[in-house]
Amino acid sequence: MSTPSTSPSPDVPLSAPVPPPDDMAVPHARRIVGIDALRGLVMVLMLVDHARVFFFHVQVGDPMALPATPPGLFFTRLSSHLCASTFIILTGVAAWLYGQRHGGPRAASGFLFKRGLFLVALEFTVVNFAWTFSFLPQTYYFQVIGAIGLSMVALSALLYLPRPALLAFALLVIFGHNLLDPIRFEAEEQGHALWALLHDSGDIPLPWGASIKTAYPILPWIGVITLGFSMGPWFSSRVAPEVRHRRLWLSAAASLTLFVLLRLLNGYGEPLPWSVGATTLETAMSFVNPTKYPPSLAFLLMTLGAGMALLAGLDKAPRGLTSTLAVFGAAPLFFYVVHLFLLNTLHQLARALSGPHPGKLASFSNILSIWVLALIAVVPMWFACRAFSQVKARSANPWMSYL
Repeated sequence: MSTPSTSPSPDVPLSAPVPPPDDMAVPHARRIVGIDALRGLVMVLMLVDHARVFFFHVQVGDPMALPATPPGLFFTRLSSHLCASTFIILTGVAAWLYGQRHGGPRAASGFLFKRGLFLVALEFTVVNFAWTFSFLPQTYYFQVIGAIGLSMVALSALLYLPRPALLAFALLVIFGHNLLDPIRFEAEEQGHALWALLHDSGDIPLPWGASIKTAYPILPWIGVITLGFSMGPWFSSRVAPEVRHRRLWLSAAASLTLFVLLRLLNGYGEPLPWSVGATTLETAMSFVNPTKYPPSLAFLLMTLGAGMALLAGLDKAPRGLTSTLAVFGAAPLFFYVVHLFLLNTLHQLARALSGPHPGKLASFSNILSIWVLALIAVVPMWFACRAFSQVKARSANPWMSYL
């Protein structure tokens, strides 16, 4: 079967589930509706970006490349940048909450290790098939599902450290990983595969002639998930919501301020300098276009700052909005797998119905049409996620905790 003309977008976020509410059982843990609502919001943005991958025919090599990319495409892609950072930091928060509800670090460590390996296996099987509809593709994409999985495995060992040490490690990785940028390994050099997995995007050859493309090197994301775990106590039921909100707003302000300062300096923390464009809009687009593969310090400051601000805001948003978004956020893995199959199936069906003119139904030239398509697809996804969450809540099967 044919596949989209572009390679799979690596913005396919996933998170460990926040434990179900049971505040009377464990006084240290409480479900924060803003967590699921924020995950739900970025999942909708993710769906928009993936609808672009499958259906937008005005393809460019990099939808963030300037000045070739039109503003509509640029900002559509930019909105999806929130996904990975938000989901991975919330995975760390969720891991802390899981430990509080299930017996402490040992329980959290065991779950993280097993679920992390499960996600890596899922990445190279179900996930890659959902993107390509090929059982034996020539290229296997190691994207955010695999990165979350290996980050969870790393956190399963790190979480035994004292919280100050965890926070110091997280900040050291996030702020210091760009110091490793000059290190390079050519494809034929020993160490290339490991370095491509840890720090530099690259292709890892496989014995049968295929290859793995590491779109998401894991080192910076290990720092992000560890930061989320060290922030976990902010979400304890012993912390007043006002205190949590203040901490989130202050963290968001500090992160975004540092991002602006770094970008103004055009120095450390971002290998792609911004430049003055022909118009104010082009200049602004250049300024908010830091490197994502691997994520630079500037990228992480921008997206984590925005994510923390959204989390603080959604925690006080109208209940109707947050409860609607939380349906998606409560079933992230299910949403992720099903929405890929849905979009790819719709794309293949549209091509088949178009006959000799596949662009007629399977390819849109207007970015607004992509948003409309995505919002239409969101409706059945909402009902599917709600039904799955109900089934999961009634199930006693331990495997359901991995989904």
